[in-house]
Amino acid sequence: MLSSVSPKSADPAVRSALIESAARLLAEEGPQHLTLRRLAGEVGTSTMAVYTHFGGMDALRREVRREGFARLAAHVAAVERTRDPVAHVVLLGCAYYRSATANPHLYRVMFMEQPLDEADAVDGYDTFGALVEGVARCVAAGRLDAAAPEELATQLWGSGHGLVALELAGLLAPPRALDTWISTAQNLFRANGDDARAAARSVAAARRRAGRPGLVGR
Repeated sequence: MLSSVSPKSADPAVRSALIESAARLLAEEGPQHLTLRRLAGEVGTSTMAVYTHFGGMDALRREVRREGFARLAAHVAAVERTRDPVAHVVLLGCAYYRSATANPHLYRVMFMEQPLDEADAVDGYDTFGALVEGVARCVAAGRLDAAAPEELATQLWGSGHGLVALELAGLLAPPRALDTWISTAQNLFRANGDDARAAARSVAAARRRAGRPGLVGR
């Protein structure tokens, strides 16, 4: 438990703990259970700490989403740009998966809770933009014939999100969730014009770079 802080103090450890605890309460129990008193009790601080660090509960909820998307953006930014654009797209998907499973409470708030308003809803579009750009590189390289990169990127995102949700719900074992997404991505590449052998080589290269050499693409 963390010690109490005064309204004049802004301890980064308390701020982080408030975000993590708020994310857990939102994800596991719902927004009706996220109250000042409950949150302060979970963290072991005063109710004034929420105002010290965030200015209020609405601002805290916004910051929970922003923190989640910031961590996702960091995972995506860490993916090195490869000369093989198809492999790069697979690696972006692996980064999404790893961010989600490393931060399950934040992920649920980001994608399974209603945004507070329109301004809150736009957080995170830059990470989707990285996937759209990756698909566009595949099209420019002649690997895919998708007329609208954003449409294929949405299909990849949707399949990845669904499999992450199944894993977080305990309905799909962790190794199978990621493997299934990679296989789905490979099928989408082939359906959108990529040569089957070229797609298999790119997926195999992505698996090696992701540190999972034992996985075999289908």
